[in-house]
Amino acid sequence: MKVVIVGGVAGGATAAARIRRLNEQAEIVVFERSGYISYANCGLPYYIGGVIEDPEDLTLQTPESFLSRFRIHMKVRHEVTAIHPDRKTVSVKNLETGEELEEHYDKLLLSPGAKPVWPGLPGMDSDRLFTLRTVEDTFRIKEFVDHRKPKSAVMVGGGFIGVELAENLRELGMDVTVVELSKQLMSPFDADMAAFIHAEMRKHGVKLALGNAVKGFEEKEDGIDVLLNDNAPLHADMVILAIGVSPESTLAKDAGLALGVKGSILVNDRMETSVPDIYAVGDAVQVKHYVTGADALIALAGPANKQGRIAADNICGGDSRYAGSQGSSVIKIFDMTAATTGINETNARKSGLDVDTVILSPMSHAGYYPGGKLMTMKVVFEKETYRLLGAQIVGYDGVDKRIDVLATAIHAGMKATELKDLDLAYAPPYSSAKDPVNMVGFMIDNISKGLKQWHLADAAMLPRDGSVTLLDTRTVEEYSRGHIDGFRNIPVDELRERIGEIEAGKPVYVICQSGLRSYIATRILEGYGFEAYNFAGGFRFYDALMNDRALIEASFACGMDK
Repeated sequence: MKVVIVGGVAGGATAAARIRRLNEQAEIVVFERSGYISYANCGLPYYIGGVIEDPEDLTLQTPESFLSRFRIHMKVRHEVTAIHPDRKTVSVKNLETGEELEEHYDKLLLSPGAKPVWPGLPGMDSDRLFTLRTVEDTFRIKEFVDHRKPKSAVMVGGGFIGVELAENLRELGMDVTVVELSKQLMSPFDADMAAFIHAEMRKHGVKLALGNAVKGFEEKEDGIDVLLNDNAPLHADMVILAIGVSPESTLAKDAGLALGVKGSILVNDRMETSVPDIYAVGDAVQVKHYVTGADALIALAGPANKQGRIAADNICGGDSRYAGSQGSSVIKIFDMTAATTGINETNARKSGLDVDTVILSPMSHAGYYPGGKLMTMKVVFEKETYRLLGAQIVGYDGVDKRIDVLATAIHAGMKATELKDLDLAYAPPYSSAKDPVNMVGFMIDNISKGLKQWHLADAAMLPRDGSVTLLDTRTVEEYSRGHIDGFRNIPVDELRERIGEIEAGKPVYVICQSGLRSYIATRILEGYGFEAYNFAGGFRFYDALMNDRALIEASFACGMDK
């Protein structure tokens, strides 16, 4: 059996090694048009920032190492230009010599990845304009940074690459501005959770120009101007575009393979395309979202690796199936960690799901053990069924641990209420006896048994005409430092003695700093016969979002954060 693989990196290289482990006699040839067969895409921003110092550390495998260990022929700087399914061959061009050849296959695996979106805007030919996708892109940016010594940069795009690269350039001492069309960074997060990401970026000196559209670029003697639709231009020494990627599916389309959403390659759960003996994996393929079942494009290294293994199994006569992509991800943002899995509240509602959320701010480990830090967790679940749909966490220590537990729970089909039953490891330096994930389960279990919540979206609509009672249960000092207009202050520890101050027969909407004291207050109020609602997230959460919204509106008015 002869297997030809188009493209290396996560999907193609993984598949090649797996095929060899399953079939010692197979002839395996990999064509990769770049100069690198297997490299650490996710590490590229950190090489530019100097965190990874040796460029060879980005190379996970080389053609020589693959040949030595697996007897697999890795042909870099070779571009497959056409697929001929009728005669089971591919046309290949050697990019160094210009030689063209035709290679036969018994099985063909496509792992072409995705390409950066390169909009047709004026001024795109500037040598101060870059994208970051390949090792070669990285070296071009690194060379510009090392030799031209830019003092300022504009990142166009606020996704994973944009945020990571903004951090690394800022750590090099540059003045960095991120321009993003939407009014938030990191779209996998809801806007309320993204507020904490924005705050961390601003804290470290990154300017945010959110809600701004780029209409072009203009070369200047001393740099480049980024032209905005509704604001003054931003001037910088260099610009990096990171506005997303699109499936690299030209080969598949030209060969007549069926395509899916946004021109992606259509595959089944065995990673088979519409043409017999042709498989496809990675960022170029359409997948099913594990939570919603909807067709999706999810460009992440983890799914690409799994798909490569599954395709290899099936090429070798097995029957492996891809269950779908859940979108679990984590990112370092200066000192902060932000992570997500499943779907966020925004997308859940767009999908037509009837959902609720809980928001909490637990410590990373036992409060009495030194060094604990707050994290903010938002967990999305389906009403009535309590199916666990997604989670977002921003914080410092322990974020990655909790998101992985929640990702596992979603994959296992657990109900959100069952999180309270998980037996999770505890020692004071690492967690609390009631782990934050258990706390999520306790909170949702309370909701399932009748506890009522109110949310941020309700804040502006709460009546101020006396028909409801608005109650802040923090200390007098906390209340004096900031509160929501219309809320009166009765500290929770005084509530029983002052219960007569609350008018009977009216609903009571309660808030505190994090949600714990207001929860206790709602239980007290219920005990006295009141209908009480606890605010999801607390004043800390409310204040963070309100401050963020004010800064975003200011940035939209002046072009960037002040």
